[in-house]
Amino acid sequence: METDQMERKIKNICIAGAGGIGGFFAVKLLKTEKYNVSIIARGRHLDAVKKHGLILETADGHTITGKPHLATNSFDDIPLPDLTLITVKGYDLDEVSQKLVQRINVFAEDEHTNLQEKQAPAKNIILPLLNGVDIYERVKNYAANRIVLPGCVYIGSHIEKPGVIAQTGGTGLIIFGNDPEYSDFNPKNIFEVFDDAGINYRWEENPFPAIWEKYIFIASFALVSAYSGKTFGEIRKDSTLNNLTKRIAEEITEIAEARNISLPQNIVNETLKKADLFPPDTKTSYQRDVEIPGKPNEGELFGGTIIRLGKKHGIKTSVTESVYREIQKNV
Repeated sequence: METDQMERKIKNICIAGAGGIGGFFAVKLLKTEKYNVSIIARGRHLDAVKKHGLILETADGHTITGKPHLATNSFDDIPLPDLTLITVKGYDLDEVSQKLVQRINVFAEDEHTNLQEKQAPAKNIILPLLNGVDIYERVKNYAANRIVLPGCVYIGSHIEKPGVIAQTGGTGLIIFGNDPEYSDFNPKNIFEVFDDAGINYRWEENPFPAIWEKYIFIASFALVSAYSGKTFGEIRKDSTLNNLTKRIAEEITEIAEARNISLPQNIVNETLKKADLFPPDTKTSYQRDVEIPGKPNEGELFGGTIIRLGKKHGIKTSVTESVYREIQKNV
């Protein structure tokens, strides 16, 4: 890969999905006033952002407002992004990935370039921050010639009302690492952006163990919270629900081991303890979605994925199947 591609500075940033996660990072980036930040949103949330900016209510009681350079519901409007954070829900990932890459390729054609330009991956870096273990592969299906950095994030946040993001817990830590297909990629320009914005991050050469570790936590609590209607604190105090969460975590851990993912020996117990780092009234985003009749939810990202991968690797997932089946009856 050519040196000038590797040293390319980041100027245009796209936040694909300005909900709880994307909105949090969008405001952080906007406060630097160093980058052209475009956000993709929709509906009343988008209307409110256009009128009043994007408002972040932080976990420590501060209110911060950022005015995006562009707020839109269409990738056709955005300038060519040097860096895109994909922060949509799992059920929107494929559509968003396809539209993003289509937009990038349009720029390649407009710049009177050819296949060589389309194969210059370091110019358009993609960092998906979704709660899944196959997100990298799903994005790569559309972005084969782009750098896709596998990652995950620790934060509790949601849209409190149109235009307002509420952070309820977590530090916003992004754990990410190399695209296996571009191991010589130099991430220093992304580090510079995150340092400017005060974004907490950790780079790992192999980020997949961290992604699975996060997934074991969020999937087990997401399923049990959606099943029971209880918060983190309530689940931890209820021995039956706590044990249910533990058993789901054990099933996911078995799948990870079958896929040769290296995890800490005490991962299940540490997973349960992580919930104690969040406020007791924390709800998962899956739980919030399930509570709204007819609203799309990420059940397939959690229950569906665990069951599918379990069958693929010959791992029994009877607890997950039972809990997921009950959730599906009520949505």
